[in-house]
Amino acid sequence: MSKITLSSVRKEFYSGKNRVLALEDATLEIADKETVCIVGPSGCGKTTVLNLIAGFLQASSGEVRVGDRPVIGPGDDRAVVFQSDAVFPWMTVARNVGFGSKVQKLSGGARADHIDHYLGLVGLRDFASSYPKALSGGMRKRVDIARAYANTPEVLLLDEPFGALDVFTRESMWLSLRQITKADPRTVVFVTHDIEEALFLGDRVVIMTPRPARIHSVVDVPFGEDRDLDLRDSIEFQALRATISHSLRDVQS
Repeated sequence: MSKITLSSVRKEFYSGKNRVLALEDATLEIADKETVCIVGPSGCGKTTVLNLIAGFLQASSGEVRVGDRPVIGPGDDRAVVFQSDAVFPWMTVARNVGFGSKVQKLSGGARADHIDHYLGLVGLRDFASSYPKALSGGMRKRVDIARAYANTPEVLLLDEPFGALDVFTRESMWLSLRQITKADPRTVVFVTHDIEEALFLGDRVVIMTPRPARIHSVVDVPFGEDRDLDLRDSIEFQALRATISHSLRDVQS
């Protein structure tokens, strides 16, 4: 059963008398508990797709559905993690993770257990009482992800969440995200410019064309559930990386 469905989606933006066609005839199905990564040229509409699923934007035509429900706006069945930190600097790590409508409805003991569970999931139990200023960039991003998870969404939408991190921290976050989604599976849509990131994290990779964006192709990633960083050195990984790289060059030619 598809968790997310885009059916012939078109998105236009207007600025005065000017019309910009950002997305045209986008059709895609994403399965329940699947991780799909979206790559494409800068400005091609990757984030537009994410915002349509999130409900921040409405399609000009076509339809976006989550499960059996049309997307008509934001909802607590979806959570978004952006590139920039969204942690509240005046709150401790635990209070950041516990900030959310669903968590707030829990009783004191149940809420504390809920927060502790997600802190454990991202390896931050020892920092529950710390403030964000005491954390590294990667740790703050773990807080972002834990807070999104703690709201128990069905769908997690990530818009280049690791783009501002250094290469070593970014690789660490790849491993962390794979561990988290294995321990507590959700449907994940992940936007990135990084082909290796897409291949390491995704079950499938969606390749988009320049604006007006269309879905050029969808690549299955055959590397199984358990992946380590050495996977990138394998012949199979590099061959698939080359295939996607060639496709991205083709769509821009």
